[in-house]
Amino acid sequence: MEAVSHGRPRDAEIQEDVQNYYGKVLKTNADLKTNACVTPAKPVPKYIREALQNVHEEVTSRYYGCGLVIPERLENCWILDLGSGSGRDCYALSQLVGEKGRVTGIDMTKSQVEVAQNHLDYHMEKFGFQVPNVTFLHGCLEKLAEAGIQNESYDIAISNCVINLVPDKQQVLQEVYKVLKHGGELYFSDVYASLELPEDIKTHKVLWGECLGGALYWKDLDVLAQKIGFSPPRLVTANIITIQNKELERFIGDCRFVSATFRLFKLPKTEAAKRCQVVYNGGIPGHEKELIFDANFTFKEGEAIEVDEETAAVLKNSRFVQDFLFRPVGEMLPGSKGCSTVESKDVITDPFKLAEESDKMKPKHASDAAGGCCGKKKSG
Repeated sequence: MEAVSHGRPRDAEIQEDVQNYYGKVLKTNADLKTNACVTPAKPVPKYIREALQNVHEEVTSRYYGCGLVIPERLENCWILDLGSGSGRDCYALSQLVGEKGRVTGIDMTKSQVEVAQNHLDYHMEKFGFQVPNVTFLHGCLEKLAEAGIQNESYDIAISNCVINLVPDKQQVLQEVYKVLKHGGELYFSDVYASLELPEDIKTHKVLWGECLGGALYWKDLDVLAQKIGFSPPRLVTANIITIQNKELERFIGDCRFVSATFRLFKLPKTEAAKRCQVVYNGGIPGHEKELIFDANFTFKEGEAIEVDEETAAVLKNSRFVQDFLFRPVGEMLPGSKGCSTVESKDVITDPFKLAEESDKMKPKHASDAAGGCCGKKKSG
C-alpha cells in the first residue's frame, strides 16, 4: 500500500503500475483489496444473464468491472470495448450483436489480451458462428488510431471501470468521439469522486490500481464531455463504494466514491430538436414492454411521454429512432395511453444523489446483480 513518494507519477509510470497490477498482482477478482471492484449494480436482465453464463470460466475469473455495460438494441451493431481485459463483456456482446455485428476489444495489458484471445475459438464454436465476430487488440485508449481503429466506424463504445485508470481522460474521450459514428454512443461505467482528489490520493499506487486514485470529480465529466462535442452525460445507475479496508479508509478521509454508468451520445450538428411527445413502440429484445433509458426516463410501450430538447435529439438521431413515434407537444398520439412528463427540476444528474436514493429502495439481499467496478482487465 505504498504511495508514490515524489509527486504525481508520470503517465508512463502510471501505465506501467496499472499493467503490473492487473497483469501480475491480481490473478483473479478475489485478490482485490477494496470492494470498489465488486460494487453491485442493477439487476441483470435474463437475456444478458444467459449471455454471460456462456462465457468461459477463466475469462470470467480474470474480469474486473464496476457495472453492467451492455446497452439496448445491439443487433448488427459494431461495438468497441475500451479496456476489454480478459474479454468477458466482448464475448457476451458477441452473442447479442449476432454474426453480422462486430465487437472489438482493446487493452494495454498484454497478458489480459492473451487470456481473451486464447478463448476465441471456444466461444465462436459455442455460439455457432462460422466466422469470428470478435477481435482483440493490444493498445492504449489514448491512441486508438495507432491500434488500427478507424474514425466513425463504431455504433457504440463501452468501458467498464477503465477510464479512471488513464491519466489523460480528455484524450480518451476525444479518441472515442472520433471513432464513433454520428448518432453513436459511449455507454460506460466508472468510478467518480465527490471532490477534486488531493495529490496524496492521486499518487497512491494501490488506490490507482483499485480504481480510486484516478477517479474523476463527477462534475468534471459534464465539462469534458461537452467540450469534446458529446451531448450532456445521461446518468443511468449509481452505487456508493464502501472501502472495507481500514488503512485505505483512513487514508481517503472525507472523500467519497461512487460507481456510476453514464451514456454520452455523439449527435450530428443539425438544427436543435424541440420538446416533443414520444411513444415507445416496444419490441426491443429484453425490453419489449419497458425501456429504462436512464435514471430519469423510463419508456413504457404505448405510453406517451413529453421529453426535453436533449432527449428528443438523442432519440431522433441514434439507433433508437425506429423504436419511437414523435409528435408535437399537445397533440394526442394514436394508440397512446395518456401522457406524462419529467420536469427539469426532477432530473437527477448527481450520481451520489441517485446512489443514495437507490440504496433506500434496495432489498436487503439483492440477487442477480451485475458485479463490480474494476474486476476485469485493465487498460488505458
